[in-house]
Amino acid sequence: MNKLSKEKRNQLIIVIGCTLGVLAAVYFFLVRPQFDGLQQIAQSKADAVKKLQQYKDAIKKASATAGDLQVISTNLANSESDIANGDIYAWTYDMFRRFKANYHVDIPNIGQPSSVTEVDLLPGFPYKQIKLNINGTGFFHDIGKFVADFENTFPHMRMANLSIESANGTGADAEKLSFHVDIIILVKTT
Repeated sequence: MNKLSKEKRNQLIIVIGCTLGVLAAVYFFLVRPQFDGLQQIAQSKADAVKKLQQYKDAIKKASATAGDLQVISTNLANSESDIANGDIYAWTYDMFRRFKANYHVDIPNIGQPSSVTEVDLLPGFPYKQIKLNINGTGFFHDIGKFVADFENTFPHMRMANLSIESANGTGADAEKLSFHVDIIILVKTT
């Protein structure tokens, strides 16, 4: 068997080459696509397991999330409790009457609120706004305290276009100032 004839040896080489070619074709056209498909299935399974774990975690956290929602809803309701609603003019007049009682500022004129409009500070804001102006007089320190306390007490309101000038008083009122300010108030729409 050591010595094969040249013809037999060539046939053996051809058979081995054809066998290797067939094996290579079987590997590249049948086996390798199967391995690729198995890898894709394994990746899909890993993704599905990861997504399932996320769902399980979300289910575990559902009661905590519901509790957080309740707390946030309560906080929002508390924050909205002093937002203008109902008869806007009566609400604003009553609110200013009660608030200015603690200050030495005279506000004889509370302007009529404008009609309810979209908020011009932030687009797409879920509330509406009204604008009104107030005129008053007081000493500089009293006006400053009134403005600071007003803005700190009512976070849903802001003062704009504040102007202060001499009130042209005489005697004890010589140092009084008159002020004009626009108040922008958020309105809860239902």
